Amino acid sequence: MARTDLDAAGRVVELITGGWRAQAVYTAARMRLPDLIAAGSTTAAELAAAAGAEVEGVRRLMRLLVAMEVFDGDERGYRNTPASLALMDEPESLRDMCLLYGEEFYTAWGQAYESIRTVRAGFEIAFGQALYPYLGTAPDLAERFQAAMRSGNLFFDYVPDVFDFAGKTVADLGGGPGRLLMAVLGAVPDARGILLDREHVVPIAKANLAATVGLERIEFVAADMFETVPAGADVYVLCRVLAGHSDDAVAGLFAACRRAMDGPDGRLMILERVVTDEGGTVLPALWDLHLLMTNGGRHRSLDTFRALLDRAGLDVERVVDLPMETTAIIAAPRG
Repeated sequence: MARTDLDAAGRVVELITGGWRAQAVYTAARMRLPDLIAAGSTTAAELAAAAGAEVEGVRRLMRLLVAMEVFDGDERGYRNTPASLALMDEPESLRDMCLLYGEEFYTAWGQAYESIRTVRAGFEIAFGQALYPYLGTAPDLAERFQAAMRSGNLFFDYVPDVFDFAGKTVADLGGGPGRLLMAVLGAVPDARGILLDREHVVPIAKANLAATVGLERIEFVAADMFETVPAGADVYVLCRVLAGHSDDAVAGLFAACRRAMDGPDGRLMILERVVTDEGGTVLPALWDLHLLMTNGGRHRSLDTFRALLDRAGLDVERVVDLPMETTAIIAAPRG
């Protein structure tokens, strides 16, 4: 009988215990262990007392997390690392994302087999309702969801580096709370903005932008982007708003942007994760399956985007990589 390939077996064990690792990080974040260490509770006993937990449980959890390099030290004194500092309970941290992914989304992933077999959202299978309607019935979850989405905005500050927005009017369609427009207008003083989103979102965006870049350079439009695209902007931006919609709907939106552009110098910028079946990296493929688990959506390949843009009379002008494995696709009107 042939011996088992030990390297392969070790790799499989590493893969199938990934969920355990994720739950260990989630537990540390929920217990606020990074914050407690920063506040001076550094031993296993001190952390347990401050977190309202048993010493043995905390010690065993920290043993794993130190091995994973989330923390440093031992039970006589733990120290934060850059990874654990990113999980502290403060604005712009990854803590809310960690909590969401460790609770409701972890439950959704528990339906992976049925979700992949039927191409039905794992969240809907697990909770009996699609994600977005469910958020309307669970205010705490909705708040955590919005905070987690903000955690994924780390690439926003880099968008002005890949396109010359100087003197241009930028229409952010489905702009949400306004953070991308905030990054662009904050970096480009003579740019102007249009933010379009649904009626209940616009007041949130207006408050955020009023507190940062001011409202003098911004127009707000309360509408569904698949029904209304404001005319006359120089650049139309679609940031992480396409994954849950059909190809026909997306091609129609691209065509509406093309019609709304102010002349041949207009541009469409798409900011999305892009998947590939050859030579791809893990994170975009993971996010693609995660969309299936949560809302039934999917990420697209660059070839698919090219085809949909072609249907709308647009050609890809440039493709630029951004942090967090996000891609900027900049398209120009044909002819």
